[in-house]
Amino acid sequence: MSCNTKGSVLFSGFRALGLYCNHLPHVVRYHKRHRKFYLVTAVGKSFHTYNVKKVGLCQVSNALPEDISCLAADRMLVFASHGNLVKAFARSKEVVHTYKGHNAEVHLVQPFGDHMISIDKDNVLIVWDVQSEEEYLQLNFDKTVFTISAVMHPSTYLNKILLGSQQGVLQLWNVKSNKLLYTFPGWGSGVTVLEQAPAVDVVAVGLVSGQIVLHNIKYNETLMKFQQDWGPITAISFRTDGHPMMAAGSLVGHVGLWDLEEKKLIAQMRDCHSTAVAGMTFVHGEPLLITNGADNAIRIWIFDVPGGAGRLFKCRVGHSAPPTKIRYHGQNAHQILSAGQDGTLQSFSTVHESFNKSLGHGSINKKKSKKKGLRFDTMKLPPITTFASETARQSDWDGIIACHRGFLIATTWNYQKTSMGAHKLEPERFNKNRALNVHATAVDVTSCGNFAVVGLSSGHVDVYNMQSGIHRGCYGSEKAHDGPIRGVAVDGLNQLTVTAAGDNLIKFWKFKSKELLHTTKLESAPSTTLLHRDSGMLAVASDDFIISILDIETRKIVRKFSGHQRQITDMAFSPDGRWLITASMDCSIRTWDLPSGCLIDCFLLNSAAVSITMSPTGDSLASSHVDDLGIYLWSNSTLYSLVSLRPLPTDYEPTIQMLPGTCPEQDVNDVEVQEEISEEMIEYDSPEQLGEQLVTLSLLPESRWKNLINLDIIKQRNKPKEPPKVPKSAPFFIPTVTGLVPQFAVPEKQGTEDQSKVMALGMLTQKSKFCRQLQDDLSIDNYKASIQLLKEMGPSRIDTELRELAPELGGSLEVMQAFLRMIASMQSTKRDFELAQAYLALFLKLHLKAIATEPRLLTETTKVSEQLEETWLHMQALFNQSMCLLGYMKSAVL
Repeated sequence: MSCNTKGSVLFSGFRALGLYCNHLPHVVRYHKRHRKFYLVTAVGKSFHTYNVKKVGLCQVSNALPEDISCLAADRMLVFASHGNLVKAFARSKEVVHTYKGHNAEVHLVQPFGDHMISIDKDNVLIVWDVQSEEEYLQLNFDKTVFTISAVMHPSTYLNKILLGSQQGVLQLWNVKSNKLLYTFPGWGSGVTVLEQAPAVDVVAVGLVSGQIVLHNIKYNETLMKFQQDWGPITAISFRTDGHPMMAAGSLVGHVGLWDLEEKKLIAQMRDCHSTAVAGMTFVHGEPLLITNGADNAIRIWIFDVPGGAGRLFKCRVGHSAPPTKIRYHGQNAHQILSAGQDGTLQSFSTVHESFNKSLGHGSINKKKSKKKGLRFDTMKLPPITTFASETARQSDWDGIIACHRGFLIATTWNYQKTSMGAHKLEPERFNKNRALNVHATAVDVTSCGNFAVVGLSSGHVDVYNMQSGIHRGCYGSEKAHDGPIRGVAVDGLNQLTVTAAGDNLIKFWKFKSKELLHTTKLESAPSTTLLHRDSGMLAVASDDFIISILDIETRKIVRKFSGHQRQITDMAFSPDGRWLITASMDCSIRTWDLPSGCLIDCFLLNSAAVSITMSPTGDSLASSHVDDLGIYLWSNSTLYSLVSLRPLPTDYEPTIQMLPGTCPEQDVNDVEVQEEISEEMIEYDSPEQLGEQLVTLSLLPESRWKNLINLDIIKQRNKPKEPPKVPKSAPFFIPTVTGLVPQFAVPEKQGTEDQSKVMALGMLTQKSKFCRQLQDDLSIDNYKASIQLLKEMGPSRIDTELRELAPELGGSLEVMQAFLRMIASMQSTKRDFELAQAYLALFLKLHLKAIATEPRLLTETTKVSEQLEETWLHMQALFNQSMCLLGYMKSAVL
């Protein structure tokens, strides 16, 4: 069996979108040099670093072998645990320390000055020396008596840590002397959170019972108690900007705000997250509260309104449940629409996270939903199963239509307003009997953005007006098909409508008159369809895992592809229609070449792709996967490098390719956390000539040779009208005449007759370096040194050197002959064609009369002319070949 070790030939992992955090609490760090706060969140096998000011992604760490189980940080390092290992990251990216010693999974990490404390699920506590990676202390606790559930270092308590347990007991330890200093009996409930209060000696203890206890550990005195009715406490934080306030998170996603002076609840922030509040931190000295949860959301709340509650300031929100359908929106390839199992429709930007949009959760009645709140909304719609979008009229009315799981009504959405649209498209035929189990299964929007086509599980296909929502007819006398509709598509000119259903039929209809034109029967029921409007090719995936390609003009099957082993989940065409990319539950993504009918690329993934989409510009492929919250981008390698596309053999065995990770955003106005790391770059020197058959035009800038022939005109034009006058010099130290009384020395006046600046002709008889070099090169018949000398000269110097080749200015006929041979050698090597032309043109302009009268020079000139003509014919052939190849590539269509 052949095996490809390189994975995909066409696609390489680029980056992930829509991943922000998971169920682990975040960590807030302060950077002294930047004077900024940074937020660290765990995402799978790596962690992200955001700046709090803009919530912009600054850095992504290197991936660990397993998912991160605990996250912590001190002033210099970020500690992340996976399995039974703890690793320290420097510059928020690379691993610099690894701590090995646990035999079970580490679930608690606490930085402790020059040490670090880690606790595993076997109840083993180890104190590590951060720099040497050595164990300083190891403590074993009996699970039946004291199961550690929380750890903290009380402020100002030297060498001491406070441990909380699931049994409710607290213990204060001195880790330097390995002594148990005090045991607090607790409050009859397990400890979930320990948090240092702004006051010294005071610790906030969160309990499973929902109780929060503020306890003075120095005097073992309980100061106050609060009770939350939302279950166990998941996070606690204290405000430090002058307001005595405490915030507590809960399992249901609510946050309670407590006034510590009046000892009462002052506000409730409900539905901050759709899952438990994993982490919560008040930014030091600022009225900002940061929260994160397992719903893949980071939210920053600001407290600047009366009433005590915070309002949403900034956020980064992704899907809280895996996406089910993704599609590029628009023609610029900057936005990806994504519908998730959480019921939301979102838009993710491929340019920058700040352009992300959330169109919200579908609801039958939005006004009532806002009054009741989303959690208690009985009218919210189920998740979107499929949707279609068009940008042609999205600024005028709704441009997105979606159908929901098990729901009859198709909804419209407005991308510009980032909300649910004005219309709910429902056929009147089911108004009397809504108990029928009928739901919308397939949708499409015409390219003009005026009409929507909706297919139902009953076999009906309806047409609606997107502007008004009015029903504009249906296909078929009673219904279009006898089985559930699996796909609908309208061509680019609104001439044809194609429908596919579970009755194994594909029907072609006139879009306007609804007249049936043609019916094609398939061997197996279609599961999904996709139309490429520009080429008129319809891809139909069947239940027998075979893909059929139909030409909607001839209405015939032109290609059939087989190879998938499981259900085909989604398909995507390349913009030019030459490739069809298919994803299947067998965890493979395959690329088929339509002109040749061959499989040209295939690779496997760890989780099956449920939806794929190709960018309109063809530069990337996006995919979403089973039980994965992210959207993954794959670069099209053929746009950046030369890729040989060959049919894959029948015994081809694809290899597993890893999903790409998240990349930091490129924001030039943002100071990022990472330091500049200098890497050794291998310098590459390009050869002067790539091949003997090619001709180089010139390796010098145009200013060095292009104006040689017109140099005298340029000098005449730039000549000043009047000669510049030399200013009288004023010396810094005025000379004096020696004597008893010092007097200033009067400078002598210059003579009226200026010294002549015309040099004697005899001074020019000495030959220049270029002349001597030409004579030397003539003797060995190698002119590389002379050519290099000319390349180093400027235009004026070249003009002077070529003038001095004449016998009357110190040159000779032998030197002029050597110059012509030098030009001939430049032509024979096929290098510096334009330079040779410029030098020869200037030489002929200066010495044309001398060449015409000297037979030797005339013979050499004839040879150069013949060689020049031969080189030009060769160049012309190369030009024609390149133009022919370019024209073929431009005109190559399916």
